[in-house]
Amino acid sequence: MTMGISKVALRRRPITGARESLYLDFYPAIRDPYSMKMIRREYLGIYIYAKPRNEIEKEYNNEMLMKAEVIRSMRVQAIINEEYGFLDKNKKKADFLVYYKLKAEKKDQKWMKVYQHFSNFVKGKCTFGDVNVNLCNRFRNYLMDAKQLKHKDLRISKNSASGYFSTFRALLKIAYKEKFFRENLNEYLDSIDTTDVKKEYLTLDELKTLANTPCDFPILKSASIFSCMTGLRISDVLKLDWKEILPASDGGYCMRLRTEKTETETTLPISGEALELCGERGKGKVFKGLTKAMTQQPLKDWVASAGITKHITFHLARHKKTYYHLLINGLQAIYTRAGNDLETSLVLRFA
Repeated sequence: MTMGISKVALRRRPITGARESLYLDFYPAIRDPYSMKMIRREYLGIYIYAKPRNEIEKEYNNEMLMKAEVIRSMRVQAIINEEYGFLDKNKKKADFLVYYKLKAEKKDQKWMKVYQHFSNFVKGKCTFGDVNVNLCNRFRNYLMDAKQLKHKDLRISKNSASGYFSTFRALLKIAYKEKFFRENLNEYLDSIDTTDVKKEYLTLDELKTLANTPCDFPILKSASIFSCMTGLRISDVLKLDWKEILPASDGGYCMRLRTEKTETETTLPISGEALELCGERGKGKVFKGLTKAMTQQPLKDWVASAGITKHITFHLARHKKTYYHLLINGLQAIYTRAGNDLETSLVLRFA
């Protein structure tokens, strides 16, 4: 049976300076392994004289055309290898760390942390050919005893190591889908077990106290209480856009968004009180000015000023027990604002 393999032609395009730019023309189109987009052309960054005027220019043209032909031949070989199920040898030589960093930069801070740990583990040098089950297991062991990036005298917790290795395995899955690996390495890797940790959460009375306590960053206060009322993670609150808050069929409003952690689309109801926490409707981000840094020390200071001694993070403040208490007790949150004063208060009352 004949298999349809893309043809690769070397072509020229006139440019300024009486020159021609060389590029490869793929037919049919092929998938770029980095962008995963279908492409028809690949510009080589090689230029020749359109009409060589002397022997030097003719020799230069011949040399550049030979280099372009070598690249064309390599692309043909790569396409054939992919078509017949072989792993392209050039991919094995590709820099895995460059690929990893590109993927991590499109994700979140956790991905970048795991990337940095892996880079430290391989001492800044790793190709795709180096990545195998043995290397992955050694990285697993490394994480079990690794020091924190910022606090070199402290080890990362076992639960953090578990989460980091899970993130690393997510990268391996992506690389496998993009055909950088011949087999799914995850099938041979074991996850890192977690340990049970007692998680703190806010009671209704504590939430009420916190809502009535002034905060140095009003936007942090609004976003935190909004998170408690909706159950949204900090990553989703940070990127929440006004275009994702839409009228619902019942006359109210809902949020239609793609959560960052699960990467799934979902529609969530939003109460009028929670909507008031967002302020006046506008364009772009809902909680403008909110930063991830505010959820660290500023949040701790605000919680402490409310007289709450529990170790509360933004993630735990929107803990499901806090959120469920709001629903089960049938409580409504009424957010009031006095004139242009940004100081706000939350009054909790029974429905």
